[in-house]
Amino acid sequence: MLRRNMIFKALLAILSVVFAGSILAGCSSGNKQSAQPAAQPAANQEVTVKVGAAVVPHAEILNFIKPKLKQEGINLEVVVLDDEAQLNPALQSKQIDANYFQHVPYYESVAKEKGYNFTVAAKVHVEPIGFYSQKIKSKDELKDGATIAIPNNPSNEFRALVLLQANGLLKLKDGVANFSATPRDIADNPKKLKFVEVDSAQLTRSLPDVDGAIINTNFVLEAKIDPQSALFREDANSPYANDLFVRTGDENRPEIKKIAEILTSPDVKKFIQDKYGVAVVPAF
Repeated sequence: MLRRNMIFKALLAILSVVFAGSILAGCSSGNKQSAQPAAQPAANQEVTVKVGAAVVPHAEILNFIKPKLKQEGINLEVVVLDDEAQLNPALQSKQIDANYFQHVPYYESVAKEKGYNFTVAAKVHVEPIGFYSQKIKSKDELKDGATIAIPNNPSNEFRALVLLQANGLLKLKDGVANFSATPRDIADNPKKLKFVEVDSAQLTRSLPDVDGAIINTNFVLEAKIDPQSALFREDANSPYANDLFVRTGDENRPEIKKIAEILTSPDVKKFIQDKYGVAVVPAF
């Protein structure tokens, strides 16, 4: 009996030691876990914004601000399409987040028909439209019956005719609806000028075949034509500012606001003035 009691007590002692060791090991493990630093929250992820643009000067201006946007956590992806007319459909279908190639009159001339609902997020620059020729050196040399190429889209066609009117070459009918004038709306054409309506992007190529053409500056720059060679052009007060457009409601997105802010900063104004001179005029 005494022997059994001794064995029982010995077993209890062994179990006590094992149990105490387990508790200590558990405490030690818990202490090690609690001593480890808490996991750090993931850094803010970079936001990618796709902006569709004309090649010159729009894409060049956007590429200029890319490094600054990168510092703000915005990866600006500049999308250039072969056909600029597809930049509005691309914005409508959410293939891009914004576009930068058009002025309000052009947008308004197509928006209703196409069902667009866009908003201007930033007013950036004016490209004064101008009259160019490879055959004459001044407007006074225009002969009777001379042929002039003008843009074939409604807003820029009206704009071209208004420029010719401002330079005394014709007079439009009174009460012509804004942005909708065509050569049929000319009331007085003393030189009996003839007009050829041409796709805006093809106007520079038409120069050898006409006596002159009224061309948007971005196409002049793309064709490596000196914008200073225009016989006459719009002044800096032109209402045709090129804007950053977004789908209505997106103008409140923080990344869009930041792009608009940097796009209209003093640094961009200086870049435009230094790089393009009279060809592109800041509108802010």
